[in-house]
Amino acid sequence: MPLLDSKVAIVTGASRGIGKDTALALAEAGAKTACLARNEELVKQTAEEARKKGGEALAYKVDVSKFQELEAVVEDIYGRLGRIDILVNNAGITRDNLIIRMTEEEWDQVMDTNLKGAFFGIKIVSRYMIKQRSGKIINIASVAGVVGNKGQSNYAASKAGIIGLTKSVAKELAPRGIQVNAIAPGFITTDMTSKLKEETKETLLPQIPLGRFGLPQEVARAVLFLASPDSDYITGHVLHVDGGLAM
Repeated sequence: MPLLDSKVAIVTGASRGIGKDTALALAEAGAKTACLARNEELVKQTAEEARKKGGEALAYKVDVSKFQELEAVVEDIYGRLGRIDILVNNAGITRDNLIIRMTEEEWDQVMDTNLKGAFFGIKIVSRYMIKQRSGKIINIASVAGVVGNKGQSNYAASKAGIIGLTKSVAKELAPRGIQVNAIAPGFITTDMTSKLKEETKETLLPQIPLGRFGLPQEVARAVLFLASPDSDYITGHVLHVDGGLAM
């Protein structure tokens, strides 16, 4: 029997990178997977690839920073699939700038998607999980939220917020049989890190004890562990998948 047989999973930011690989990993493990993202064409491609893995998959165009929009999508998922067992809050954006130049809009855009979007996801999905008295919530934070990063005060603050949110909600939902954990990826080979200048990459690599950037599927495997019964006695934890960068 597949590891996540008949479980229903929601993955935000599932159009590319970590979110896409996570959705595919969950589908391959037997979960019925709802793929959410703002890019309709790309998220449909993810769902199609997930179906090829043998799992049932749905695709939704949604902006997680809009509560009613996300709420309507989750209601539809529940209506079609009958339960919600796993939520992966992965949707995230960057609007990098030095603090002295950062605009209010750049700050707000990052906070609205990265932190408020995760808050909305948990607030909406936990209703269903509380009724079931079971569930797994995995929030994608970042090494930047642990050690900071120049030019990313908005992004780092949003990801540090994810860690605080994770620990607080884990304490609230533990009595209801729901585990809430976070993953803090380091520098992972995605569209987001591909924008880094070569000299920046050359500066970063010596700081990573394992000497390389990670792969999206390496983060996806960590999500799969936290989504599975193997992690039933783990909650409020931040799992670093960063090649040793933050140790």
